[in-house]
Amino acid sequence: MDALRAREELRRRYLFTQDAEGQLNSEGDARPETSTAVERKEKPLPRLNIHSGFWILTSIAVTYYVDFFKTVKENIYTSSWFLFGGALLLVSLSVAFYCIIYLEWYCGVEDYDVKHPSLIPITTGTFIAAGICFNIALWPVWSFFTPLLLFTQFMGVVMLISLLG
Repeated sequence: MDALRAREELRRRYLFTQDAEGQLNSEGDARPETSTAVERKEKPLPRLNIHSGFWILTSIAVTYYVDFFKTVKENIYTSSWFLFGGALLLVSLSVAFYCIIYLEWYCGVEDYDVKHPSLIPITTGTFIAAGICFNIALWPVWSFFTPLLLFTQFMGVVMLISLLG
């Protein structure tokens, strides 16, 4: 009785057809290539959705209300942390645009993370290091609001870039 209930629950959970269940009974176990599970084709999410629109608009609002560019322009030469963070950000964005524009768009490589596995950890590491440098450089200006403001800017830029690729 428990085996029948478990099989029925398994069939419902993984949406097996009756043919696939018959193959399970006859073979004992189903191999991935012989499984005839019903696959649903799901539409990909649109690139511009409420979530990405929210972060982009919030980033624009933060830029406007805290005079982000004016503050950055005033502090660019006063802190070596800011220059070092800018260099790390430039490296990170260069690798990211290399992946998106050159590898994906120009060369047509869909899985560049499989072909070049070191690119994503390098980009992530340099971006995190740049964020830490920017937090240190701008801490005297916005104090404990600095991580929140920079995270909002980061999410706005990420959502803006996600519209590209």
